[in-house]
Amino acid sequence: MTTLSLSRAPGTAVIGGGTMGADVAVVLSRGGLPVTVVERDAAKAARLPAYIGAQLEAAGCAAHAGPIAVVQQLEDVAWAGIGLVVECIVEQLAPKQQLFARLVELAPPSALLTSNSSGLPISRIADGLPTRGRMFGLHFFMPAHLVPLVEVVMGPDSDADAAQALMQTMRRCASVPVLVRKDRPGFLANRLQHALAREAFALLDDGVASAEDIDAAVRFGFGFRFLAAGPILQRDHAGLDVHCAAAATIYPSLCNDDQPAKVLQQQVQAGRVGMKAGAGFSDWPEAERAAERARYDRLLRAGLQLLADELPPLPGAAGAPSSDRNPT
Repeated sequence: MTTLSLSRAPGTAVIGGGTMGADVAVVLSRGGLPVTVVERDAAKAARLPAYIGAQLEAAGCAAHAGPIAVVQQLEDVAWAGIGLVVECIVEQLAPKQQLFARLVELAPPSALLTSNSSGLPISRIADGLPTRGRMFGLHFFMPAHLVPLVEVVMGPDSDADAAQALMQTMRRCASVPVLVRKDRPGFLANRLQHALAREAFALLDDGVASAEDIDAAVRFGFGFRFLAAGPILQRDHAGLDVHCAAAATIYPSLCNDDQPAKVLQQQVQAGRVGMKAGAGFSDWPEAERAAERARYDRLLRAGLQLLADELPPLPGAAGAPSSDRNPT
């Protein structure tokens, strides 16, 4: 199998130009990769170039960014030059399977075919397709251009060398890739995130603390330390013996429900599903929603600055590998 290489700049295609797809396009372009976004909706397609350009300017990498093209049909992509496809369409199995069956016909045999699905295993999407060996989950986190992590998820048939090439390509784009060797629901990060969320909502159900205090406990307590060290390294800092002793006391009382918490289900049933609906655990009128999103983005960008020395360098940045600075 011919795989991606850091010595050249493969063309990339992002299928779906919604919130996630647009930000994935920013990530790929900032790595100097040519990007074609496929977005059927004419109004969304018309807005994409300006949005992507503005995000690249804000990140200070517009000068070294790869070119952006936006088309409305799969057939309009210059497929011969595509080395990587990232699917960012609706989170439903049937449409994804239909799309990848079409990609088998359109994409070059060497192109890696990836899905940004947050929960659907790549093995299910790839079921029955001859391209299983070059199919991967490539899971970004919103907002994809500000959160460095990306999960490279292998299915049982995924090619190991292609996985490493995909990891290298993500580093080229200044992302931090992690390799998920087993295709389990939620992959790696969402499994960890949902384990925490399950306990948080269980504490709400039990009346142990308010939503505001639970959030504060995470943000200004152990979550604050996570910027410097993940949960395993943090235990090395604190002492494994201390953690093991505390675990013996705490673990038996932790929530292990196999259904979402009542308080969460009640909010969803009431239509209070978050900012996009104008209400969640808090009310979100338009002005407050805009202010909160601006605050959130500002802190994420500040976090990127704090971690700058630990993130992969962008092409053209000081210290970047010469093959990245001058892709061929």
